[in-house]
Amino acid sequence: AGPPDGGWGWMIVAGCFLVTICTRAVTRCISIFFVEFQAYFGQDYARTAWIHSIVDCATMLCAPLGSLISNHVSCQVGIMLGGLLASTGLILSSFATSLEHLYLSLGVLTGLGFALCYSPAIAMVGKYFNKRKALAYGIAMSGSGIGTFILAPVVQLLIEQFSWRGALLILGGFVLNLCVCGALMRPISLKEDCKTAPELLEQNYVPEIEKQDLKRMSICSPLIKLWPHECLCYCSWKEYDFLLMPGFMVLAVSILFMAYGCSPLFVYLVPYALSVGVSHHQAAFLMSILGVIDIIGNITFGWLTDRRCLKKHRYFCYLFAVGMDGLSCLCLPVLQSFPLLVPFSFTFGYFDGAYVTLIPVVTADVVGTPLLSSALGVVYFLHAIPYLVSPPVAGWLVDTTGSYTASFLLCGFSMIFSSALLCFARLAKKIKRTHLPSLTSNTALKQHIWTNGAIAYSVTAELDQRDVEFLAVDTNSFSNR
Repeated sequence: AGPPDGGWGWMIVAGCFLVTICTRAVTRCISIFFVEFQAYFGQDYARTAWIHSIVDCATMLCAPLGSLISNHVSCQVGIMLGGLLASTGLILSSFATSLEHLYLSLGVLTGLGFALCYSPAIAMVGKYFNKRKALAYGIAMSGSGIGTFILAPVVQLLIEQFSWRGALLILGGFVLNLCVCGALMRPISLKEDCKTAPELLEQNYVPEIEKQDLKRMSICSPLIKLWPHECLCYCSWKEYDFLLMPGFMVLAVSILFMAYGCSPLFVYLVPYALSVGVSHHQAAFLMSILGVIDIIGNITFGWLTDRRCLKKHRYFCYLFAVGMDGLSCLCLPVLQSFPLLVPFSFTFGYFDGAYVTLIPVVTADVVGTPLLSSALGVVYFLHAIPYLVSPPVAGWLVDTTGSYTASFLLCGFSMIFSSALLCFARLAKKIKRTHLPSLTSNTALKQHIWTNGAIAYSVTAELDQRDVEFLAVDTNSFSNR
């Protein structure tokens, strides 16, 4: 059966909503601890920024591990295990006596726990929804924004009442709710996930999304019927076949620059606000504003891009949102008062929510729903190195120059380049179609298939029905032998 687009799917959305609160919102709120850690341990910006970098990096670096456990064991088991690891990391962090201790507990252990929860939960939403996929993702991903809106002032209050150690201990208990979220993730079997050997012969495994120029077909050997372990190896390889798709390669490179640009802002917005004379509560309130507007961006962009007029243009909506966030970062150094920083939080928060919602949607459009879990693992894996490097680099620039200007300008240009890369790639694709119409005409070369004993081979182009029938006859004759 196909995705139900409702029913228990809404419980999956609710579970993913809670997962994003407990993972991404909690990670964002670690920036509120930044000043406390710096004062307590007496370290500079760069060394202190490694804490946020490591937790973000571990979350994204281990995302393929979360996808692997989800695909081959259970999504429920993976998320519950992740919740236990993340909670343990936060609780151990409350007893930290050095920054190195926080690197391991708050950075590595908590980040690993978040990794086991984040990408599997997001992939489950894609399995339950098709027609309303962008709206479902908008609601699910809004947990990051609403969680930031609620947790930012709460964490600041907890720090004032119980110190940073008590606040981390309480957050450790809160993150245990990930185990409840995991229990909601009821697995579903889709028609495209369960192909038999004869069906593999007629199935195009690389989906034709938005009339791609290159059509690729994988033909499975008839020996699959006789040796199931060969089919298992084939299917394991097929899970990552999308890595060779030109569209995914361009998306992957753009994500590297986008991730580099967006991460430092969440680390340095509060310290920057404090440096220009904003009070502690007002600085925390800026994070709350960013969070609540993030929700509006999640839901409105999700709803809008599900409309018929924009559904075909979700790719351009994504790159537009990334570009607008880059422009916002370029303007940030001249905003040096609370009334000026509030509009920045509105703008950056809205478009951050917009492109975060569209990441899984655009990924699904590129690789297809059956490969979404594996693709999201790779996509979030690509966030890892930029997340690890960008906050310390930004901190080093602050320590060296004595201001935040260079750091924010670098972030802005990085995100604009990410958007421009996607735009140029799509324009190049359209120009190619215009100058090479024969590639998309009905007179394109057909796919030629020949056999060498029992193995079927193919070359690029389309497989017509006569070739399928011929191959099926050849396969049957081999089986009868």
